[in-house]
Amino acid sequence: MPAADTASAEALSPGGAAARDRHAPSGLRLELWLWLALAVTTLGMAGVFALLLAVSRIPGIERVVAWPVDFFQKGLVIHVVFSFVVWFLSALAACALLAARMLAPAGHGAGRAGTLSAILAAVSLPLLFIPAFLDRGEPTLNNYVPVIIDPLYYTGLVVLAIAVAIAVSGLFVRVTISDLASRPVVLAVACAGGLYAIALMCIGIAVALLWGEPASHAWNEDLFWGGGHVLQFTNTALMIAAWSLLMTRLPGASATVPFAVGVAALFLFAAALPAPAFYLLFEPFSARQAEAFTALQYLLGPPTVIAAFMLVRRLPRPLPWRNVAGLALMLSMIVFFAGSVFGLFVDGADTRTPAHYHLVIAGVTLSFMGLFHAVLLPEIGRAPAKLSLCRLQLHLFAWGQLIASTGLFIAGGYGAPRKVAGDAQSLDVLWAKVGMAMNGGGALFAVAGGALFVWIIGTALVRRSMVEPGGTAAAAR
Repeated sequence: MPAADTASAEALSPGGAAARDRHAPSGLRLELWLWLALAVTTLGMAGVFALLLAVSRIPGIERVVAWPVDFFQKGLVIHVVFSFVVWFLSALAACALLAARMLAPAGHGAGRAGTLSAILAAVSLPLLFIPAFLDRGEPTLNNYVPVIIDPLYYTGLVVLAIAVAIAVSGLFVRVTISDLASRPVVLAVACAGGLYAIALMCIGIAVALLWGEPASHAWNEDLFWGGGHVLQFTNTALMIAAWSLLMTRLPGASATVPFAVGVAALFLFAAALPAPAFYLLFEPFSARQAEAFTALQYLLGPPTVIAAFMLVRRLPRPLPWRNVAGLALMLSMIVFFAGSVFGLFVDGADTRTPAHYHLVIAGVTLSFMGLFHAVLLPEIGRAPAKLSLCRLQLHLFAWGQLIASTGLFIAGGYGAPRKVAGDAQSLDVLWAKVGMAMNGGGALFAVAGGALFVWIIGTALVRRSMVEPGGTAAAAR
């Protein structure tokens, strides 16, 4: 490993420079705190909407509560966007700030621009959820970024996109080719940022081509189909970066990140680079263009497998199941690759499809949860109150998601249709009923794990006590 990379690993490893110098990165601490607060608020609001959705389905509840028109569909849009889009993009912004810190361990944050990005992201939240309570705007449950057709909602999406772009640009103005060649983690985060830029480019091209047409479900589907596919590459590259950072926090593990991990992220970037050209190579929004974007997904697997293999072979033995960073790393890999295997059997018609994508999303989410526990909180001088709660939270979320999605996969194998509920599911086969029961039970554990994560991170952020030098090591044990 080059000397520069060793220095950056030292700066962000237990007992390293970041632990010794508590007050130097005051600007960065504020920016990271704001993005972490935004992320946990986002997940908390997603949970609130999930609860409201459950309440709105109680028979007769409409006689007690005057729900806005189409509240169930609108609430579902908000829940998905907050728990998937805003949460993941908040993690991208936080990792970009952290990578910039690795390039200048004694430096400050991104200044006014960095703080402005977090403030803009906070402004986007009410613009995104208020339309759910207004008696206007049609909800469209299109792929990747579901939408409420309302000017407020579209404005919220634009403000959020700009906010994250500003945060990511703070890394690009600092990084050099030498940095990318010597720091695999920085390379992985930079690739995630570059993929985000490609996704925005695809969405921008789609806006230009669709301009003047009335917004509808089909319009939103075309708008986000290409960019949404590229965002999956963004999330995967960021997950690889999170895995790498978690490994550097393990006592007894190698402080060096294999360069092959950075190359894997670079492969993801290269694979998605031609995506904007698909709007020229194929008739825009045609079946052939849709298939071309879909085919890109097959390029997600090989680099992710290579990165996981290179990291697992450097894990200390015995495996660090009681270490928060190690637990998050291994559970993330287990859940993500289980979802990838499920993806080999999907056909789009039954519940095997949501079984696949729920696990893949959960795998990415687990890597970010571990990053918050073991890396980002200690970086701003905070730490979870009880590490036993962190381990419980990770177990609840991971195994709950695995049980729930396995149930969906079993039910789908016996023909249970997706996107329906209750009697409409036509569960005539015993194993289909067993599968859906597993889905319900597992979901309860996963929701409990998500709620516990919000509580752990939220209380750590508001607590005034700071981690003493060397506290980062304690936070990972």
